[in-house]
Amino acid sequence: MTLEVPKDHPRYESLITREKIIEGMHQKIVAEAGLIAHGRGEAFDYILGESTPSFALHQEKLAVITLLLADHPIISINGNVAVLCPQEIVQLSQKVNATLEINLFYRTQEREEAIERVLKGAGAQEIYGIDPKTQESIPEISHQRRIVDSRGIALSDCVFVPLEDGDRTMALKKLGKQVVTVDLNPLSRTSLAASVSITNNIIRAVAEMVAFAEEFENLSIQELEIMKKQLNNKKLLQEALKFMSSRLEELASEKNI
Repeated sequence: MTLEVPKDHPRYESLITREKIIEGMHQKIVAEAGLIAHGRGEAFDYILGESTPSFALHQEKLAVITLLLADHPIISINGNVAVLCPQEIVQLSQKVNATLEINLFYRTQEREEAIERVLKGAGAQEIYGIDPKTQESIPEISHQRRIVDSRGIALSDCVFVPLEDGDRTMALKKLGKQVVTVDLNPLSRTSLAASVSITNNIIRAVAEMVAFAEEFENLSIQELEIMKKQLNNKKLLQEALKFMSSRLEELASEKNI
């Protein structure tokens, strides 16, 4: 890490996270555009108060239940995900019995291999998406993220796509797949198109999803189905917008400025 951040700095966690992203870029894990995407998300996290609101916990519960009920769940990995929460994402894949698949917009063999090393270092056993022999394309997409693994996303019924491109989310939905995502912007194309949208920082969200997966892993299909019916993605996304709106009003009040 290039910057020494004192632990008593009021922005300690944020600065450490930024340094991880920068270091990941130098290691060819993160694309340069990933720095911009991270900064954009961080702005929305300020509005959340840099903590997990109650509505986001419900979104995470719905996401975990959806993954547990899937026949063939897949977790799609890009550079930012690999840098920010590799151990947690591997733990989640093990808890919900999902395979990891590398999928990149700025795709190079160097980046694929770098991300593979990170994931295997975090405990992953099998990683899809990097063997040319098993690659095929999603016809609705023209850029590099159209490339999917014939054993993974191509066959999946549910794909967890944290920090995702909106067009691929919509393309996966058109193919009949359930799409779970984490995006701090509740108005992004990804959030609006996904089957389950989590409005939270991915570092908090995935760790909390692991805890929910541990809590739910011994429940029956019937119990999971009942819980799922009690949670509505559209209403939870509306709650996210209302929360952000009310928080902005609160922050703009005379007592805070």
